[in-house]
Amino acid sequence: MLIIDGDYPMAHGGVSFERDLTLPIEETRTEPILPHRHSDWDTSRSGTMASIPEMRKAEIAVALVKISDNCILRPGNDHGAFNTDHHSYSNGMSQLAYYQILETMGHSKLLKTSKEFKKHMSIWENATDYGDLPVGMVLGMEGADPIVWPEQLHEWFEQGLRVISLSHYGVSRYSHGTGTGLDGGLLEPGKGLLTEMEKLGIILDVSHTSDESVKQELDMWNGPVLASHQNCRSICPGERQFPDHQIKRIIERGAVIGHSMDTHMLWPNGIDWQNIPKKAPFQKTDVTLENFVDHIDHVCQLAGNSLHSAIGGDTDGQGGAQHAPLEIDTVADYQKVANVMVDRGYSTVDVENVMWRNWNRFFEENLPG
Repeated sequence: MLIIDGDYPMAHGGVSFERDLTLPIEETRTEPILPHRHSDWDTSRSGTMASIPEMRKAEIAVALVKISDNCILRPGNDHGAFNTDHHSYSNGMSQLAYYQILETMGHSKLLKTSKEFKKHMSIWENATDYGDLPVGMVLGMEGADPIVWPEQLHEWFEQGLRVISLSHYGVSRYSHGTGTGLDGGLLEPGKGLLTEMEKLGIILDVSHTSDESVKQELDMWNGPVLASHQNCRSICPGERQFPDHQIKRIIERGAVIGHSMDTHMLWPNGIDWQNIPKKAPFQKTDVTLENFVDHIDHVCQLAGNSLHSAIGGDTDGQGGAQHAPLEIDTVADYQKVANVMVDRGYSTVDVENVMWRNWNRFFEENLPG
């Protein structure tokens, strides 16, 4: 069955950690770590979940890929990765260049318009062998700090940016995000950025955004909205997940909600997102695909149908296989979600909606014409 993954911060692993994601996954996982690399994430290369060949094996026709981890350090925000605007911008541009070279080399196809998306999906739907097909990519940004001022967004749009979340961890230039509590809202530049986004037809991603920021965004936003990787607070406590009233509100706006494979967002006891533990307070065996499908089922029950739930793996952005549900080793195992849904009595139509058709419909309708 085809899959569309609603969240894959691919360039973070490809650029920041110099993983060769054009290799078969076994080679990516055993690729030597360069001597100048020494971070904990590099030593977890053995848990890399995705590469281009593995995505084809998984039947992932399209992924919403991200420019991510570009937050700027600010007073009271220790989540930042950069000290200055120009460093954040430059790193964001390097991730953009990563996606562009993958396309130039024939590994992928950046899908900038509805027409391009439809054509790409038609090829995948009619193919019997995905081994040589380019993987489709819709370009998103997770935390908008690389956009140094709102009008600069036009430059990013010309390069293919189509989806933006205003915040990631901490306080961005534009809004409060994960780890800042529930009450912090938009900052003044955020309103200007939303205005420019709406002019260009860019899609608003409400993931990683504080409750008050989401409320304020939706109060002034008239364009399309999605949640690329978001789970349910009523099942897994913690500010990173959405409360039911917020889920209902974005469903009313036609949103699709991609569910994250991050076990921190699935462990029923929840964690403190302002003090994320360096070591998970649970074992990999404690979180399974049953927990993951609980979130799919909850959104389907809130919506009264299967038209708003989808896959939003946060693939490799959540720490790789070590921090994925028990049954997940690589993205090829995302196919197992369908089996769990069938066991719970979901129809073939419902399963296909969640695995790919909901994202397919959403992007066909909401990417620029």
